Amino acid sequence: MPDFPTPDAPRNGEAAPGRLPDNIAHFARALRKAGLPVGPGRILEATRAVEALGLGSKADFYWALHACFVSRPEHRAAFAAAFKLFWRDPQVMERMLAALLSETTVPREEKPKQAADTRAREALTADQPPPAPPQSAERDERIELDATFAFSADEKLRRTDFEQMTTAEIEAAKAALARLRLPAPKLISRRSRPALRGRAPDWRATIRASFRHGGQPFDLRRRAARPRRPSLIVLADISGSMSGYSRMLLHFLHGLTNRARLGTARAGEESWARVESFVFGTRLTRITRHLAARDVDDALTGAGREAQDWEGGTRIGACLETFNTLWSRRVLGPGAVVLLVTDGLDRDDPERLARAAERLRLSCRRLIWLNPLLRWDGFSAQAGGVKALLPQVDSFRAVHNIDSLDALAAALSGGEDGGEKARLLAAMAAAGAHEQAKSGER
Repeated sequence: MPDFPTPDAPRNGEAAPGRLPDNIAHFARALRKAGLPVGPGRILEATRAVEALGLGSKADFYWALHACFVSRPEHRAAFAAAFKLFWRDPQVMERMLAALLSETTVPREEKPKQAADTRAREALTADQPPPAPPQSAERDERIELDATFAFSADEKLRRTDFEQMTTAEIEAAKAALARLRLPAPKLISRRSRPALRGRAPDWRATIRASFRHGGQPFDLRRRAARPRRPSLIVLADISGSMSGYSRMLLHFLHGLTNRARLGTARAGEESWARVESFVFGTRLTRITRHLAARDVDDALTGAGREAQDWEGGTRIGACLETFNTLWSRRVLGPGAVVLLVTDGLDRDDPERLARAAERLRLSCRRLIWLNPLLRWDGFSAQAGGVKALLPQVDSFRAVHNIDSLDALAAALSGGEDGGEKARLLAAMAAAGAHEQAKSGER
């Protein structure tokens, strides 16, 4: 008998019920829900491995299942957490459900939660019904309210500013951002491909096909323009005034990065060829490798560890120069779209920022500036960085809630949308003319 408990381990000297294969299958289903690619073939391999190895020790049992179920390094933490939770106690399900009930306990020091532990616990308790609420002896009184003109909770969440959200609203917003889609704009390249209803004739294919009929061209082959998948590059400001918005945006970028990497676009939706993410405060840091992790908590932890200038100062011009010099040729593919997420409050020379932004705009197809300060109706281009950056971008939009990201997706799909750029440039020109008139009077 093994020296560790299993969910169907015999008790008090009873005969073994022979349910170990069922327990392994149950454990495999929990691993699949935790994110591991476990299929029926691996379950059979694990069962045969345990039968051949025997149950002499817990370490042998652990590594036998590990060899069958773990195929990538990032799956090791989730497997270890699920193994510890599933095989440590015969009544693990009941104990975990009991822990969800409200009870009074003495506060104790808690260990920091790991992303793998959270995924393993959610996977093991996914199929269990929630605890029933306590029944009151008194008769429940129901109050019906007319909510015809009231906003739903989802609408309120979508319109709430990221920095004004409560802890519960932030968690709900993170889940909504993970589901949010940002379709790539449809681009047509100069290259063509064979098509049944193409506009241009394909003479080579037509001649080759005629050889089958003695040189008589029975059907005319055609070609159509080949669609092109652009790249998305995101430059996010993580200074003190932007850190709250950047953290929420990184949750959104994590979903985009994984969908582009795995190619899981919806039917009729154009996916990005690649998604590159950079953060900057006083220096530029590439975090694309960290956001490619499947677990969002692991991804953001790695990104925060890589970027050492969180909530620091801002040097937008210097960071854009670094991107133009070191990264633009590597990541800016044909038709690339660049999202610049910053409030424009720069400590450097405005002329330096204008030169760097102009070079970036000439290197990409579209340069879109996302500014959370634009949520205010009275926003005007007063700061030197805003005045230098605004003429160099193709579009100027707000990014402060979920609805603003939805509007960004609609703008990318709809075509060339300048956002608030034209209005602010007109206001800047009017203010400049007014200043010139006042100086002339003097």
